[in-house]
Amino acid sequence: MSQIEPSKRFNLSRWALEHSALTRYLMVVLMVLGCAAYFQLGQDEDPPFTFRAMVVRTYWPGATAQQVAEQVTDRLERTLQEVPFADKIRSYSKPGESQIIFQIKDSSRAADVPGVWYAVRKKIGDMRGTLPSGIQGPFFNDDFGDVYGVIYALEADGFSEAERKVFADDVRQQLLRVPDVAKVELFGVQDEKVFIEVSAKRLAQLGLDFSAVLAQLGQQNAVESAGAVQTPQDVLQVRVGGQFQAVEELRAMPIRGPSGAQLRLGDIAEVRRGYVDPPSVKVRHQGQGVIAIGVSMGKGGDIIALGKALRVATARINATLPVGATLAQVQDQPVAVSDSVGEFIKVLIEAVVIVLAVSFVALGLHKGGRFGWHVDIRPGLVVGITIPLVLAVTFLAMWYWGIGLHKISLGSLIIALGLLVDDAIIAVEMMVRKMEEGYDKVRAATFAYEITAMPMLTGTLITAAGFLPIGLARSMTGEYTFAIFAVTVIALVLSWFVSVYFVPYLGTLLLKSRPHAAPASAVEGAPAGGHGDGPHEMFDTAFYNTFRRAVNWCVAHRWLTIGATVLIFALGIVGMGRVQQQFFPDSSRPMP
Repeated sequence: MSQIEPSKRFNLSRWALEHSALTRYLMVVLMVLGCAAYFQLGQDEDPPFTFRAMVVRTYWPGATAQQVAEQVTDRLERTLQEVPFADKIRSYSKPGESQIIFQIKDSSRAADVPGVWYAVRKKIGDMRGTLPSGIQGPFFNDDFGDVYGVIYALEADGFSEAERKVFADDVRQQLLRVPDVAKVELFGVQDEKVFIEVSAKRLAQLGLDFSAVLAQLGQQNAVESAGAVQTPQDVLQVRVGGQFQAVEELRAMPIRGPSGAQLRLGDIAEVRRGYVDPPSVKVRHQGQGVIAIGVSMGKGGDIIALGKALRVATARINATLPVGATLAQVQDQPVAVSDSVGEFIKVLIEAVVIVLAVSFVALGLHKGGRFGWHVDIRPGLVVGITIPLVLAVTFLAMWYWGIGLHKISLGSLIIALGLLVDDAIIAVEMMVRKMEEGYDKVRAATFAYEITAMPMLTGTLITAAGFLPIGLARSMTGEYTFAIFAVTVIALVLSWFVSVYFVPYLGTLLLKSRPHAAPASAVEGAPAGGHGDGPHEMFDTAFYNTFRRAVNWCVAHRWLTIGATVLIFALGIVGMGRVQQQFFPDSSRPMP
């Protein structure tokens, strides 16, 4: 057969070969930029996503649960029903307290959530005047997205709770200066209170009214302005003195009795300094009471770099703490993320080695040589070069679109790794086949584009479309798993581009033209059409003949083949129903 004339349409592979200097430049630059982008990607355990829930809490001291439900909770619920994207409202009313959990629809965009929370605050602020007097709040909590990946325990044996709090506040201020730290929260802090315990029997004996005692306390400790004194140089503020500075001053406060006699507060009540009892939050580490310090990373940060910076900071902080106070690490998420990334690199290397081994054998195995068969490593080497090239460009695209390294994107890369080599293998195999048929390297490379470029692109887009439901899902789950769609599609489309642009160039550099066997007509001395020495197809192998017979049988028994296909599909659906459904497998990481 004669060599097919090149098509006059635009051929990207031919353009890449005609501009070989630009092709070499782009390949090197993309590889370097991709490697640099990999180290700039943010690393975290989970992808960022937006919580669509808010807690509205209101306090009404002295009110019963029924009063709270009717006069506070019910009014707040009616107001929340008017908020855009409102979905679920759950409320709990108990004596003195109302708690409402407000959830918006999963279909709401992440960018709209801050606006919804602003609308909640505004609407409730407008109707707050209709709530009973004496309520405290409402208070809003929508910071559910804060993940404290690093937690420390401040141990201070022999120090009081107040002294521990002073140490914890100082540690918090220093940790906030660490790069990528967004928030530092203290847990288990025991707030100090001054308790005044008055015996009702004692008050009755003295003829005192407890309300009058409280009123005198409030008047004495009030913070009031007494005006200002204006001088030619300045304006001096005048304030009423007498505020309590110590517990002893509070004990010595005079209380007027009903007969006009003055009593000391310490004579009728026990005044002492203490802590909130019972404590709202109590943290223990190794059996001892501690203050837990949680560190949250900023959005888009690198958790591994944050872990290194925190280790340096905590070493410096421990050196400044007094003897007996230490900062022990309880939770270390950077180590877990580092192990996850290391596991990906291990799997990636294993996959590359397996792909290279299969490519070397499948593409380079030929008859001949000392043992009857030999392996040409050049076709497999072309495929092996495309793997890091595609990954490098994928990392560059991930950096550009702000996709970090986490369990979803790393899993997507592993999924895509088995798919991104398909186009390169097809392109290389076509070049090798045409070179065996007698085509020169350039013609074989351009011929591969003409025959396989559009089918490869169609197959790539169809595979990418299989992940489209994840990308279009308007829900919290879709937002969490969006990287599966984004990373897989990016890797597959880039693998097609690399296969039609860089692979032909690499093939002309690395592939070796092998002498092709003459067609049967030439061997018999009767060339067909005068083209006995021209290029021809090499499809006379045992594997090809066996495969062709199988295809011919399926075509001849088409209804049986269709029936078997439908039956296998039905069995697959039935089997899928028996598979355990779980969004993520159970975590194997031990709890601290």
